[in-house]
Amino acid sequence: MLLNGDCAESLKKEERAADVPRENGLDEAEPGEETTGQEVIVIQDTGFSVKILAPGIEPFSLQVSPQEMVQEIHQVLMDREDTCHRTCFSLHLDGNMLDHFSELRSVEGLQEGSVLRVVEEPYTVREARIHVRHVRDLLKSLDPSDAFNGVDCNSLSFLSVFTDGDLGGAGDSGKRKKGLEMDPIDCTPPEYILPGSRERPLCPLQPQNRDWKPLQCLKVLTMSGWNPPPGNRKMHGDLMYLFVITAEDRQVSITASTRGFYLNQSTAYHFNPKPASPRFLSHSLVELLNQISPTFKKNFAVLQKKRVQRHPFERIATPFQVYSWTAPQAEHAMDCVRAEDAYTSRLGYEEHIPGQTRDWNEELQTTRELPRKNLPERLLRERAIFKVHSDFTAAATRGAMAVIDGNVMAINPSEETKMQMFIWNNIFFSLGFDVRDHYKDFGGDVAAYVAPTNDLNGVRTYNAVDVEGLYTLGTVVVDYRGYRVTAQSIIPGILERDQEQSVIYGSIDFGKTVMSHPRYLELLERTSRPLKILRHRVLNDRDEEVELCSSVECKGIIGNDGRHYILDLLRTFPPDLNFLPVPGEGLPEECTRAGFPRAHRHKLCCLRQELVDAFVEHRYLLFMKLAALQLMQQKASRIDNPTSLENGDSPSSASKPEDSPGPEAGSGAAVDVGRAELHCVPADLVSTADPRSREVIRNACKAVGSISSTAFDVRFNPDIFSPGVRFPESCQEEVRDQKQLLKDAAAFLLSCQIPGLVKDCIDHAVLPMDGATLAEVMRQRGINMRYLGKVLDMVLRSPARDQLDHIYKIGIGELITRSAKHIFKTYLQGVELSGLSAAISHFLNCFLSSYPNPVAHLPADELISKKRNRRRRNRPPGAADNTAWAVMTPQELWKNICQEAKNYFDFILECETVDQAVETYGLQKITLLREISLKTGIQVGMTQATGVGFDSRHKPAFTEEDVLNIFPVVKHVNPKASDAFHFFQSGQAKVQQGFLKEGCELINEALNLFNNVYGAMHVEICACLRLLARLHYIMGDYAEALSNQQKAVLMSERVMGIEHPNTIQEYMHLALYCFASSQLSTALSLLYRARYLTLLVFGEDHPEMALLDNNIGLVLHGVMEYDLSLRFLENALAVSTKYHGPRSLKVALSHHLVARVYESKAEFRSALQHEKEGYTVYKTQLGEDHEKTKESSEYLKCLTQQAVALQRTMNEIYRNGSSANIPPLKFTAPSMASVLEQLNVINGILFIPLSQKDLENLKAEVARRHQLQEASSREKAEEPMATEPEPAGAPEDVASQPQAAKDPSSPSSQG
Repeated sequence: MLLNGDCAESLKKEERAADVPRENGLDEAEPGEETTGQEVIVIQDTGFSVKILAPGIEPFSLQVSPQEMVQEIHQVLMDREDTCHRTCFSLHLDGNMLDHFSELRSVEGLQEGSVLRVVEEPYTVREARIHVRHVRDLLKSLDPSDAFNGVDCNSLSFLSVFTDGDLGGAGDSGKRKKGLEMDPIDCTPPEYILPGSRERPLCPLQPQNRDWKPLQCLKVLTMSGWNPPPGNRKMHGDLMYLFVITAEDRQVSITASTRGFYLNQSTAYHFNPKPASPRFLSHSLVELLNQISPTFKKNFAVLQKKRVQRHPFERIATPFQVYSWTAPQAEHAMDCVRAEDAYTSRLGYEEHIPGQTRDWNEELQTTRELPRKNLPERLLRERAIFKVHSDFTAAATRGAMAVIDGNVMAINPSEETKMQMFIWNNIFFSLGFDVRDHYKDFGGDVAAYVAPTNDLNGVRTYNAVDVEGLYTLGTVVVDYRGYRVTAQSIIPGILERDQEQSVIYGSIDFGKTVMSHPRYLELLERTSRPLKILRHRVLNDRDEEVELCSSVECKGIIGNDGRHYILDLLRTFPPDLNFLPVPGEGLPEECTRAGFPRAHRHKLCCLRQELVDAFVEHRYLLFMKLAALQLMQQKASRIDNPTSLENGDSPSSASKPEDSPGPEAGSGAAVDVGRAELHCVPADLVSTADPRSREVIRNACKAVGSISSTAFDVRFNPDIFSPGVRFPESCQEEVRDQKQLLKDAAAFLLSCQIPGLVKDCIDHAVLPMDGATLAEVMRQRGINMRYLGKVLDMVLRSPARDQLDHIYKIGIGELITRSAKHIFKTYLQGVELSGLSAAISHFLNCFLSSYPNPVAHLPADELISKKRNRRRRNRPPGAADNTAWAVMTPQELWKNICQEAKNYFDFILECETVDQAVETYGLQKITLLREISLKTGIQVGMTQATGVGFDSRHKPAFTEEDVLNIFPVVKHVNPKASDAFHFFQSGQAKVQQGFLKEGCELINEALNLFNNVYGAMHVEICACLRLLARLHYIMGDYAEALSNQQKAVLMSERVMGIEHPNTIQEYMHLALYCFASSQLSTALSLLYRARYLTLLVFGEDHPEMALLDNNIGLVLHGVMEYDLSLRFLENALAVSTKYHGPRSLKVALSHHLVARVYESKAEFRSALQHEKEGYTVYKTQLGEDHEKTKESSEYLKCLTQQAVALQRTMNEIYRNGSSANIPPLKFTAPSMASVLEQLNVINGILFIPLSQKDLENLKAEVARRHQLQEASSREKAEEPMATEPEPAGAPEDVASQPQAAKDPSSPSSQG
């Protein structure tokens, strides 16, 4: 995901996602100019307002835009408080009914001020069902159970609990007064978040929202047992019957007829469809219920008021389901629609789509074929692709769970369960087992388990390159209950024929029979440059040479629809030789030193795409250096021989050899990053006319392993070292070079990437906070998770070991939970459904509880069955002995975890029990619980204070009742919005050069486009909003900053999780903007929330904690809570000293903050002591004359004077007793402005007033940079022009946020 917009790695990833080469050559200024023209038409089409007349309410006006569809007005009306109970109506303009699916601009006569009349339509069974479902949704609109249960893309958000509703209230007198007049604000933090607190309760993670105490409108609303209506009642217009128990305990039976809803005279045991009194027919169920139940009328109105007041971001569905790993123990309530959904096998979304099931393959491929010549077309296409992908992911997840739960019939039911395959809702499901000894040479079941994720990565990559005419399957990998299920869309016609007949490219037996096909070669050739894949020849079993442009397993099949599909992309990237010992092949010294090659469990270990890109870029820089060096030497030797060709002689021919990398770079490869700076050197020196220069290029090419001798072009042959693949004699030399290249790449990972990662961690350029963020940081650098042990070794050996303490803890925690996950996977496979909660709670007890011998409860204890029939036909795959899991003990589990850590990660854990692990490595049990739950999909209940139960030696921490659910863990493709991303990047680049206004416009434009493609909720939109908020804040528009940041927080909670490290960041930013808007108590409660989440996710000892505690301490200082403030500031000082070293500027600032509080308390001796520490750091680091040193020295003088004055007064009192004449002492409460100034400094926001001369220099500098950029074909986010060490910024601030904030040049636009 896009958190680090500025680091080259992720740029490359995104660049690759860019449409087609065409898109990438865009120059800095172009995105704005080239596309704005069309854009205005697309996005900012001017709106107009229409008047809506609905029955029974006052007419109201509604703002609409011409490209909306009529059905969008329907949606608005179904959401409005006063019309939400209608679903079955049409809109009429001048007596003519409007078509549901037409755009407003195509409706004749529709203009500003037109009147649209809402006309009630007769019901059908479908419409009646939709109506009942809608009423149920309205009744449940504040109920969070869908979010806890992870259904319908609902997810949790708790921001409103801490902000008491909307933050926009900055301007209203109530809030404002409260802030300024210092009404006593309750600032006391809860006990468990104070520095040094050991307790980590789980309950506050999901604070009880007042609105969730459900207002009961009805006791029961369900389908009646009398459904469906008999024939003669059908002919009276009866559609279905409902059974209702009102809040007053009145039981009624309701008929839904074509004309509306009315009461009938049926009872539970007696059918009488005649209308009952009162004979009231209502077109809406809500109106009928209002008539018969006063409680319903009152509560429903209140409920709708509350529903409409919630922030839309709390209600909108997310694109992909987010699961919560904790939930309260909720009562299970009756719900007719849920019950019906579960049993009417609601396949896809039948009720919305005619033709019952969806043809996923057709939808996925048709959206890719949409035109993409200009911006509006591309937006439409990307939006369609994104929507179909998110729908397909949801359907595939539901299907995979149904398959594992045993609710889907196999297509080959007679075979053993492991070998079964399934089709459900036009999706093909297979299990991750080695079925037909397919992976025998690669590691059997283990290989079969990793193949799907490798394949998914391949699909991702080919989708991102997006070559017209080449199709991949929709692919989703679901891990559920210990099984891995691959869900794929179905190639038309593949089920009717045998696979052997249909494959016309590639090999189905790993390289014995190999086929090729000219059309496939041509299509794959287009992907070979961006993916760095070498076109190569292999031998088949008849010793014929066959040409391929992919690995042998990659199969090409032409479907009945005539499309060219490629599948089995598991070896798209070259093998990782560190984990693939090949007899007779030695690895470079860097590898052998680190103990490689090591045999891994399977032979499908590939290098990551990020690594391939980084390696090629590294080689490119090397190539440039070599060429430049040799040319310089030549030039030197040429000077005394002026007749020879001068370097500027034939520029046209001169630039040829160097420009030839152009085409392959255009596809978004990383190659041009280096060229940006270095292009200028050889291009004017090299001249094709000069054979010596050509020789230079040839030598440089040879040195870096380029496959061409006239230009830089490094590619990999993915079939090298693949078991069973043979190469023709003629290619032996090429094969030898390729083998060397692979060895170099393996060495590069160990000698450059891992040390680079450790260095970034020491410099705090990256600040992971939990396992997921650490994994992401590793993957961005192309380091696979199997290198985790090596990374930890390197951390241990690092001279700055103490400053890496947080990385080490996260790494160890990740290592332990990943090893436990591997064990848990096989453990779960032996558990039958009825023993699931017992088995999971037993596992968690063995893993985390201090109780020495937990006993598992076997499911058979509860019920006694008459016939103990052991033979069961439809067993879940692999269910052998169903109670083997019950004998696991904590000692055995931890022994296995240590064994697994050694075997898989090559790391030796020094612990035999969970308590030893916690003790030795400084881990927290609650953090381990969170990590294992997120990795395996467990949901635990928050009943007792879970944090306490862990350490009890007298009873196990978990009972069966504590395990509420097990969710799938889903991996899928994330389609990108490429245009929006380009705008976002240009905006960031502008901001970095200090053009805040222009940057802001570009980023707003990006936001517009993101919304267009992704809808309202997405991680990238979250990054966009955060950046906008920060820019508005820097430009002084606090209200706008607040509104954008509030959206960013809500979105981060909804799409990433309520305790995701990113969400913690967002909370901190929001607190700062709240403080600036004088909402002090809100700012504090947001900071307390952030601190609680950090404690839960990692613990106290993290560099981020210093920033957080400085924030909290400053705000408390501002509200004159000095003692509390000191607790937090002194903790921040301790943490900063540990992670940045006692001589760092951050620590000096920390000392100064502490000194200020002591000054406010009039404890001048302590204040002086701290300020002196700070002064010493400034003096040694920055010198006597630096303004910081001078400021500090001034402050020291001021403190000394105050101390002297105080001492004088005290002496006076001692001498003259109480009658003394004492001048009043000036104790100043800090002003809000000074506190805010300090807050801005520690959060890395600098406003630096610039003199005229500075401005001139800056402009010249920017112009110079602009020219540099023109030279480069690619827009590369510049380094920030920081003039002093970065102030503490959020971890991704350093990477992704515009350096605007911490970049002295930034405010120049208003300077």
